[in-house]
Amino acid sequence: MLRMRKRITSALGAAVLALAGAAVVAPPAEAGPVQGGHAQGKVMAYFADWDVYARNYHVKDIQTSGSAAKLTHINYAFGNVTGGGCAVGDPWADHDMPYDAATSVSGQADSTEPGALHGSFNQILQLKKLNPKLKVLWSFGGWTWSGGFTEAAKNPAAFAESCYNLVNDPRWAGVFDGIDIDWEYPNACGLTCDTSGPKAFTGLVKALRAKFGRQLVTAAITADGSRNGKIDANDYAGASRYLDWYNVMTYDYFVAGGSPAGPTAPHSPLRSYPGIPTAGFYADAAIQKLRHQGVPSSKMLLGLGFYGRGWDGVTQKQPGGTATGPAPGTYEAGVEDYKVLKTTCPANGKIAGTAYAKCGSQWWSYDTPETASAKAGYAKSQGLGGVFAWELSGDTANAELLRAIAGRC
Repeated sequence: MLRMRKRITSALGAAVLALAGAAVVAPPAEAGPVQGGHAQGKVMAYFADWDVYARNYHVKDIQTSGSAAKLTHINYAFGNVTGGGCAVGDPWADHDMPYDAATSVSGQADSTEPGALHGSFNQILQLKKLNPKLKVLWSFGGWTWSGGFTEAAKNPAAFAESCYNLVNDPRWAGVFDGIDIDWEYPNACGLTCDTSGPKAFTGLVKALRAKFGRQLVTAAITADGSRNGKIDANDYAGASRYLDWYNVMTYDYFVAGGSPAGPTAPHSPLRSYPGIPTAGFYADAAIQKLRHQGVPSSKMLLGLGFYGRGWDGVTQKQPGGTATGPAPGTYEAGVEDYKVLKTTCPANGKIAGTAYAKCGSQWWSYDTPETASAKAGYAKSQGLGGVFAWELSGDTANAELLRAIAGRC
């Protein structure tokens, strides 16, 4: 996931897990979530806490766009992982920023009483009142803050205790229905490198399940389907026993960076294609590898990006063209929201289940309502638990992408 992009078939039996002297019954052995949603058909999307700043995208927009009515779950990103525990990521955006009547979900200004809850947390409470079936998880880590998991993995029980106390803090009671872990990447490299070993991730989520009990516990994981890639670095099948589902991050396979920027390629291919720059860097390879490892299909959600990845200095329309660098983006070079690209650089080609566009010297890869719908159809045909997206602010004001996805789940 970005932080400015920085997005059970194995029976558990009647095991009782003990932590800190309190016995917690393990989740049931059947496939599907412990609470909220169905064994199939989940539609989840991330809401990023920093969206309330430059993007001017607020929780109210989830309601007015029609997204809330289509979603089964929201992941709130991100909480920090530091000092071996969980911490609030942005206090002002999360629980301090006051909302007036015009910007609040309820149409009423936030209370001015001392200690009253403000920020996106209070807005989420209002959103859930309008959408009582909607579940919200607090996601911790992400690309920038994943380095903290290495310390956390040394004492999983203490980490779980810290996270449970924060997620269920009385100050924002009722906001969250569970926790999501976005470790990029256990026993591998992301922004930083982790060498905790192949069992560290399993130990961490096992401790979280023991502490969170019947609340939701999920994890965003790598979609590297290459030989001896990041999927092979961990026991994701073993860890899946303690999780409601995985958010498989099937996007950002290919990005423009450095000089030269590398060949143009779709950043979120569903399947392989002749000339793909890296074997195994496509969604179906990751899904099949995880399934072969033993992860139940119903415990995998397919990821989609509500944004595109772009290259500049390109003369060739088809993928595989040379580039001089990343294309300019509103917030980050080489990245742009779908809601912008649909008009500034409309899709004029399709490959490997996703769209691309050549406009001037720029080349962009992104999903359209057509390709997003097809990917949701793939998820359903594979028996996956559903789909998810990074992240809501990239969609149009009337939620074109999310509506297309939800229509196939």
